[in-house]
Amino acid sequence: MAPAGKVSGFHREGNDWFCNAGLPSDITVVVEGVNFHLHKFPLISKCGKIARVYEESQSTHEKKFATVLEEFPGGPDTFLITVKFCYGVRVELTPRNMVVVYCAADYLEMTDEYGEGNLISKSESFFHKNILRNWKDCILALQSSEPVIPWAEKLQILSKCFNALSMMVCTDPSLFGWPMMMYGSLQSPGGSILWNGINTGARIRSSESDWWFEDISYLSVNLFERLMKTMEAKGIRPENLAGATMYYARKYLPGLGRWQGAQSGKTRTVASFSLTPAAVDQRVLLESIEKLLPEKKGKSFCRFLLGLLRVALILGVTHTCKDSLERRIGMQLELATLDSLLIPTYSDSDTLYNTECVQRIVHHFMSSESGITSFSPSSFDLETSPSSGPLRKVAKLIDSYIAEVASDVNLKPGKIRSLAVALPESSRPLHDGLYRAVDIYFKAHPWLSEKEKEELCNVIDYEKLSIDACAHASQNDRLPLRVVLQVLFFEQMQLRTALAGCLHVLDTESAPPGPLTVPGDMAGQIVQRDGWVTVVRENQVLKVDMERMRSRVGELEEEFSKIKQEMKKVTKSHSSLSSPRLVAKKIGCKLIPRASDAQPDAVESTGPTPRASVEARTSHHSRHRKSFSLF
Repeated sequence: MAPAGKVSGFHREGNDWFCNAGLPSDITVVVEGVNFHLHKFPLISKCGKIARVYEESQSTHEKKFATVLEEFPGGPDTFLITVKFCYGVRVELTPRNMVVVYCAADYLEMTDEYGEGNLISKSESFFHKNILRNWKDCILALQSSEPVIPWAEKLQILSKCFNALSMMVCTDPSLFGWPMMMYGSLQSPGGSILWNGINTGARIRSSESDWWFEDISYLSVNLFERLMKTMEAKGIRPENLAGATMYYARKYLPGLGRWQGAQSGKTRTVASFSLTPAAVDQRVLLESIEKLLPEKKGKSFCRFLLGLLRVALILGVTHTCKDSLERRIGMQLELATLDSLLIPTYSDSDTLYNTECVQRIVHHFMSSESGITSFSPSSFDLETSPSSGPLRKVAKLIDSYIAEVASDVNLKPGKIRSLAVALPESSRPLHDGLYRAVDIYFKAHPWLSEKEKEELCNVIDYEKLSIDACAHASQNDRLPLRVVLQVLFFEQMQLRTALAGCLHVLDTESAPPGPLTVPGDMAGQIVQRDGWVTVVRENQVLKVDMERMRSRVGELEEEFSKIKQEMKKVTKSHSSLSSPRLVAKKIGCKLIPRASDAQPDAVESTGPTPRASVEARTSHHSRHRKSFSLF
């Protein structure tokens, strides 16, 4: 028997451990191929498992006893700690070794039945009094539990740590230990935390709701997922859980950094200086992250989901995970941006961008917006329609997306058409964006046949083109001739309708000049398109010109009337002098000499009167206006 109090230590020789007790060993314990040459009395007196195995082997009457401990928690290093405890050597429990030592003690059945204050009771006491009351120690304990998770589950170590961390997150951080603010009053002049008067270099952390994101990011995927579920059950706010999940994903999925920017500038906490990053499988991580994300909407969250989808396509995740990400993005597609939607093709496809993925996202968007009621494109104020807002935003986004990918020479016309018709007619009050995208596609694919061009042009409603777009399309030599004729026809119809309505309003307006009021039934025709505002202004100028002309005609008529009255007075007072020449001289007119004198009233019929001249000018303007309105 080796007296425990006189053991000076242990030493290793190759693959064997020996006790420095000065006595030959009488028991050999093998742990994962490592031989421990020990003495049976210290082990039997503390370990119930070894005592039971030893009693069962007494029938062999062998002088030296040997046993193999299969699947020993923690391996040879942890067994050496338990052996030292059995020999009475001082053993220091720390947050890093407590879990494995606790599991090893349970494996060896080191209960108080085999000695008061045995290893199990000491481990339990340290766990409850130290680990569960300290944030940093709790995380360290969880990190160290990875090799012995089945045993830790049996002893409820993990669940107790998860509950403790959840409670600390819910509670004021200043009530707990590192890396909290409980040392806030002990600061150096530079603002660092002092520990026993020593400058630790750690900064006082603020009481923000995300103070714990960095620390828990050092847990493995499995432990992090379980911690998030425990926090959710404890009532942690969903936005905080989403923030922690996004932070964790950005840390271990480097591909997200390119699309999400920096890690929001968070500094390492006091706890994180003693933690080591977890080794994760990125594919497993992404699939786990997707399950943890809540059903929420937001611009930054939508951008995060699109970045996550990019990485998912690179890593080749399961179809279920990919479909779920596309569905989440589709539910908030109106919040996406063009640059985040340009997802490259990571397969062997010839195209540059993954248009099939975007088309599926649009399909999910339409499924989520199935309750949207269609609105009339001729309504006066489309922006006020609550159901049309997201649909119009998505239509504008998809038009921009088509225009961006249209320059890909390998992109087939069918994919452009599929993207364009994925949204309903009511989603586009104007088709200018769609026309621009198709024109870019034609420019990048000059080899398309007329039939292919016409089929692709069928997605455009030429009645919904603005005046500028119509003017461009009518002179666009890349469009098929039939399409150009259609554009010209609709352009003339629109101009005729708008001008007729505008002139009708201006002719019937009797109020003094002021703000132009348009009836509601004509507002949709005149203000529906951007270009009709110019038409209204041009007709306002035409109205002013007509008013000036009418005023001038009135002045000329009044002057002519005065001349007639003067002529009558001269005729009555000088009846003997009735020669037209004398009358003309009296009123200051010069007449060309003629062979025979004309009658006095010949002055009125010798040429066109001012009134007749004005009427002729008015008739000329009327014809001009008629021909312009029929253009």
